[in-house]
Amino acid sequence: MTTGLSALLSHWLRHKVQLAMLLIGLALATGLWSGVQAINAEARAAYDQAAGLLGQDQLDRIEAQAGAAVAQATYVRLRRDGWLVSPLVEGQLRGSGLRIVGIDPLTLPREAAVADTTTAISAGLAGFIAGKHGFAHPDTIARLTREDLLPGLSLDASETLPPSTVLVDIGLAQQFLGLDGMVTAMILAPGPRPALDLPEGLALRPAQTDASLARLTDSFHLNLTAFGFLAFAVGIFIVHSAIGLAFEQRRPVFRTLRALGLPARALIGLLAAELLVLSLVAGAIGVVLGYGVAAALLPDVAATLSGLYGAAVPGSLTIRAEWWLAGLAIAMLGTLVAAAQSLWQVWHMPVLAPAQPRAWALASAASRRWQTAVGLGLLAGAGAVLGMGAGLWAGFGGLAGLLMGSALLLPSVLATLVWLAGRRSKGAVTQWFWADTDQQLPGLSLALMALMLALAANIGVGTMVGSFRATFTGWLDQRLASELYLTTASKAQADQITRWLEPKVDAILPIVFVETPLRGQNGEVFGIVDHATYRDNWPLLEAGDDVWQQIAAGRGVLVNEQLARRSGLGLGDPVDLPGGPLPVVGIYSDYGNPAPQAIVGMTSFATRFPDAVPLRFALRLPPARVEALVQELKTTFDMPDNAVVDQAGIKAFSLRVFERTFAVTAALNVLTLAVATLAMFASLVTLANLRLPQLAPVWAMGLTMRRLALLDFARTLLLAAITAVGALPLGLALAWVLLAVINVEAFGWRLPMQLFPADWLKLLLMAFAASAFAALVPAWRLARRPSSDLLRIFANER
Repeated sequence: MTTGLSALLSHWLRHKVQLAMLLIGLALATGLWSGVQAINAEARAAYDQAAGLLGQDQLDRIEAQAGAAVAQATYVRLRRDGWLVSPLVEGQLRGSGLRIVGIDPLTLPREAAVADTTTAISAGLAGFIAGKHGFAHPDTIARLTREDLLPGLSLDASETLPPSTVLVDIGLAQQFLGLDGMVTAMILAPGPRPALDLPEGLALRPAQTDASLARLTDSFHLNLTAFGFLAFAVGIFIVHSAIGLAFEQRRPVFRTLRALGLPARALIGLLAAELLVLSLVAGAIGVVLGYGVAAALLPDVAATLSGLYGAAVPGSLTIRAEWWLAGLAIAMLGTLVAAAQSLWQVWHMPVLAPAQPRAWALASAASRRWQTAVGLGLLAGAGAVLGMGAGLWAGFGGLAGLLMGSALLLPSVLATLVWLAGRRSKGAVTQWFWADTDQQLPGLSLALMALMLALAANIGVGTMVGSFRATFTGWLDQRLASELYLTTASKAQADQITRWLEPKVDAILPIVFVETPLRGQNGEVFGIVDHATYRDNWPLLEAGDDVWQQIAAGRGVLVNEQLARRSGLGLGDPVDLPGGPLPVVGIYSDYGNPAPQAIVGMTSFATRFPDAVPLRFALRLPPARVEALVQELKTTFDMPDNAVVDQAGIKAFSLRVFERTFAVTAALNVLTLAVATLAMFASLVTLANLRLPQLAPVWAMGLTMRRLALLDFARTLLLAAITAVGALPLGLALAWVLLAVINVEAFGWRLPMQLFPADWLKLLLMAFAASAFAALVPAWRLARRPSSDLLRIFANER
């Protein structure tokens, strides 16, 4: 056994480049996969941290039914009535992205205490109540120090607080958020409750034992996981190719070991042990690479989750055992899967057959036949799942079947095209070229499959992102029809500024909403005034007769596409709202927002939600007067820059969020294409030595090494070009599934698919250049190969 293992391992000592390709391929595959898993683990840990803040996963709360703030006097009344409540003030600090949380440390239940702040608050209670001290995550403190957002406030680090959250005394929070004399909720401590009804307008909200934020972002993380798995699959092609070629190179070794009496079971065991050791080494390297990938991509992921979902995720990475172990496990599993075919061939072939090239070629041909059958089966299954299945997992299952089925069919398609070209060729060199190409296909097919998957992913995701960008830009033009958007700090300031603005602008349109359940989902209800801005610009997908008159009269409600799809709503269906249901009179597009939303007329809104106060306004005025009015507002009322934003500024901000949203998928696409290029390079380098027995007779008959190198280079470019052309329809099919199936299931809206031929051409040229780069070194080495290497071929038994 020891001698057999030594003989097997000696192959890698003689073929160091091949060993390097195997380790690099597996390390890259594991690195991309574990990097994605590290990002997902960090995000989910942040969700759990946010869900448990102030015991909201354990303790009930009392809030206003309409989602508005509650008068502090109401809290005092509840305490006097025997309710064990503690006041809470929380909200977003305008223009900063910070969540301010204010507590009363004297009444806060023990179950709601933030673990690593209790002792510090007790020791410095006077300073905390006086508003001089607070707590925040270390990342948040570093940001606040850099941007000077909360001058004069001393912050201590708390690892248990979510990022972008600042914990302060309730009085200071009221000042920051403009909620003097108001609280946003009351935490109810465990214990007996008085046999009294809550005052009108208040509701008891049970503890949120479910991770609603994690559910909301599940589609995003599933999307990331799918890209990580695709990158892993492309990397495994390198491993599969390297292992297959190594097995072919060691045919004489297998024959000799079997002839000397080594049982097939022992040989397979030694090969499996060898591969597992290599997979552990490469997996460890890959996990370290994954840490680097995750650390580089996490800031963009954090910005995406914050922009799309309002989820706070730290921009720094914590080492977690689960994704390290998962990375090592998937590296070992991927290696065994990649080697399964080669191990099966060694196990089932006769003792002396592995040393016969023809026997190995026949085994490869047989593998191609079952591979074609599996590919056709996967495509049929993908069609059935996409046609009849429902849900996000069905969409990704159909997508996986489409990609893998197409990849498995590629070798057969290439072999058929090569066979047809050979049938039509006339000259001896041309016929030899096509015959030689057919013989090289088994060694190159895996790299070409990886290239096709990478290109299809780039085309599909690029088409999706391009369609989203074009649609989103046009949609912003409709939604952001007003010239200026104003945010005030309080009702008093809003009344003062709107009175001052009335003679200076054409219209003042309040933007007011409350959070309230919609068809069993947490949603938002907006109130709008009857104005031409909405009638002329609001992007309606479906609408009944006299839709805007119905809204203005309070006889109907508009719902966004997300709510309509998830709840199965159509025109005329009722939507339950405080104060009574209203029928749906229109459905509007609401791209970029995963949450359900509804719109009612302002009169109806004020009746149903009397406590809601408009603090934001859209202003209509001639564009030429915008700049002067902005300066006048800031000067007259001493308003911060982010309180008055013009239409162009909001569009620019929205598009920046959009670009960061897809920065991660773009980076994974580039990495996947790079891995596919490496797969091509690894296959060509490994095949270079194996091909000498086929090249030597042709060289001996008069073909120069330079011409043989050019033919090899041309072969690689030709196969890459055919693969790239095949990747185009696959990429478009991928884009359709993403837009029409997965996007609808994940976010609740459907985007129109748009085509971008210029982007395709650019990507195909990049693939052509990558293939040329991969083929250049092997071709150059072949052109400079000494004649003695080829002469030596004739002296060896083959």
